[in-house]
Amino acid sequence: MHARLPRNFVLEERLERYADAIELMPERWAGRWATACWPLAFGAGGAAGAAGAGDRFREVRLDLGCGKGAFVVESARREPDVLFVAMDAEPLCIAYTAQHVTEAGLRNVVVVPGRGSAVARAFGPDELACIHLNFPTPYPRKKDADKRLVLLDRLIEYRGVLTPGGTVRLRTDSQPLRDFALTQFELAGYDVAWSSDNERADRPDEPTSEYEDRLVAQGARVYGVWATPGAHEPQATQTASLSLTDYFPDDLFSDGYIPHGMGGAVINLRNRRVHVWGGQVG
Repeated sequence: MHARLPRNFVLEERLERYADAIELMPERWAGRWATACWPLAFGAGGAAGAAGAGDRFREVRLDLGCGKGAFVVESARREPDVLFVAMDAEPLCIAYTAQHVTEAGLRNVVVVPGRGSAVARAFGPDELACIHLNFPTPYPRKKDADKRLVLLDRLIEYRGVLTPGGTVRLRTDSQPLRDFALTQFELAGYDVAWSSDNERADRPDEPTSEYEDRLVAQGARVYGVWATPGAHEPQATQTASLSLTDYFPDDLFSDGYIPHGMGGAVINLRNRRVHVWGGQVG
């Protein structure tokens, strides 16, 4: 989903104002984020500063698709010895996250423009302890499946940068995307360490974002999956259905809440059923 520019919001000015929290060339820190960013130097040197001898962050985590930064800011506040890299493809989200990081005075967050395809270049082997995927765009159509952050190919790439025991943590309001992700984790050789049909109830203290809070207020249920690369090798061939309509519940979300980004697919399938079944939609 594309974020809209607010009235009187000058994107270029915001990006320039908070440029010291933004790293435009993350590839140069691949393999050494934990040391190169300790202590994080917001100043003339840019987002990453020199590390003192023997100093490093305890671990590095990636918030992939960070949105406007509420989740990563709160996470960084709670764990100042962890380095968080906040990545998003939307310039507006980069601007907002950099602003919130700077205004909060956080020294353990770096904001990076980029998509999921950039992860393998931006980080070295065994570098990330966790990849957070908070409410990624579901892209329900088969032809858009390659954009999903939980696709087999992406998960195989993540394996290369995760530490031993590192996790991919998915949170979504979309039961079809969660079910699809489970097929992809299995194909990519991951073990599911934890899953929930109601993460807000099971983990009430987990940091949230404005986006999540808005969806929950509309009636969303948050599904959660934590998965870690297992000992078994990933499969090279995709065998799961790539259309998320194949993972829709039989009642087509009769409880009234339709996952964000899936409204068009639900309406099309409902209309198709009316045409085929003569008015029965179930």
